[in-house]
Order: sequence, then structure tokens, then C-alpha cells
Amino acid sequence: MVSFSRSSVSGIVLAGGQSRRFGRDKALQPLGGQALIRRVMDIVSPLTRETIVSVAEPSRAESLPLNPCHRVAPDIYPGCGSLGGIFSGLSAARVNWGLVVACDLPFLNPSLLTYLACLREGFDVVVPVRQGRPEPTHALYSKACLSHIEPRLKSGDLKISGFFEDVRVKYVPEAEIARLDPDFLSFFNVNTPADLERAWRLVAEGS
Repeated sequence: MVSFSRSSVSGIVLAGGQSRRFGRDKALQPLGGQALIRRVMDIVSPLTRETIVSVAEPSRAESLPLNPCHRVAPDIYPGCGSLGGIFSGLSAARVNWGLVVACDLPFLNPSLLTYLACLREGFDVVVPVRQGRPEPTHALYSKACLSHIEPRLKSGDLKISGFFEDVRVKYVPEAEIARLDPDFLSFFNVNTPADLERAWRLVAEGS
């Protein structure tokens, strides 16, 4: 396990989705006095050297509550979903590692994210596993992944975990996650208005 230094990791927030299930731009929905995406950025920023927001196109950033210190990474390969966002954000990162999270994860756990970052040594990806499946939009990626992601983007093979077979992956099991996040709220994402209502209830309960 390596020691954690925020200067060694870039934060990458994926904000390129079209919010089809939500019906409107979920990144901008208020939660606990701030936009959902801003809540996510405020959790990630203290843990990382820089905060990069991955967007489909530059005009998308104009609607987001960004500070001058936030960097924007438009899609290099448009229309390639979260895998394309990971590629664009990681390409823009100033350091070798990127902590990638989706913009709809309001209850990210800083202790868990720090723990994942400490597991990087000897690997190219560090990804938690929940209910037998990896959580690739709550994970760390090294720039070594770029050369394996790009051919898949060009071929239209957009499953994020598809390239995992080509790199060294540290899968973090549920038992380890539970020690830091026993309710697994880190992985609760806001996909629908009902999810947002639940998120408001959790905020009111102090989560």
C-alpha cells in the first residue's frame, strides 16, 4: 500500500451524460443547498491536485457551477459515453493517476476514496466491487490505460470494464469497502427524480 498524496492524483468528474432517465439536467439539481455536481466536486477537490470536469462539448461547461480553478475536458471522441469521458479526463490530467467519479454520486466517502488511492502500487486500475460487479465510475485509473482505451473507442466497444483484461486491475471487495462505508452510500447515484427525493431525505438525516 502506498501513502496517499493529493498531489499525485487528479480528480475527474464525469458530466457528459444526457440525464435521459431523470428528464432534465441532473447535474444542476439542488441538493443540500448546492448543485449536485458541485457537491461532488467539493468532495473530490480536497483529495486531489486538480479537478477536471469531463463534458461532451465545451458549451456544456457554460451551464455548470465551475470555479476558475476547475478544468474542463471536452470529449476527444464524441458520443462514446463514460468510457470516452474517462479517456478525455485522464488525457487532460497533469499527473499519472485520475480519480474518476460520476457527477451523480452525492455521498462519496473521502475516507474510502483515500483508501482506494493508497492501493495503486503495482496496478493500473483500482476499482471497488459491489454485488459482484465493478464500479468503474468510482475508481482510479493510471495513464497506462489510455493506450488500451483508445482502440476500443475507435471500434465502438464502449463497455468500461472491457479493457480491464488488458491492464493490471486491483479489485477491492465489498468486505473492505464496508469497513469505511458500511451502508455503501458512496455508490448511491441519482438517476431519477425518486432518487433525488431519497437523497434529500438522506441529507436531512445527516448522511
